[in-house]
Amino acid sequence: MALYYDLPVFKDVYTLILKIFEYSKDFPHEYKHSLGQDMKRDSIQLVRSIYRANKAKDKLAYLEAFLDDFELLKFEIRLCVDMKILSIKKQAELSKLMDGIGKQITGWRNANLV
Repeated sequence: MALYYDLPVFKDVYTLILKIFEYSKDFPHEYKHSLGQDMKRDSIQLVRSIYRANKAKDKLAYLEAFLDDFELLKFEIRLCVDMKILSIKKQAELSKLMDGIGKQITGWRNANLV
């Protein structure tokens, strides 16, 4: 079993977290401490799920939890774009990163279904 912080998906999620923290600094005050804070919390929750899935014998529950939290984060990012809090360019950058993360987690989940 690899250490969770050596997993490629962890490294990608960590990069995602850094970008969310960076981008949310520029949110208007009205959203910085609500939507921005929720996005930070939800992105950190992804690391918890990776850590727990990596150490658990039955990984499925944690990988499913990851995917649930991941969808919520996607929604929050889309909301930020629709509200013009986050630029399309930043959304595209996050989406590209999230696409790769989603594929890795889905592959991990599917490997554990067998």
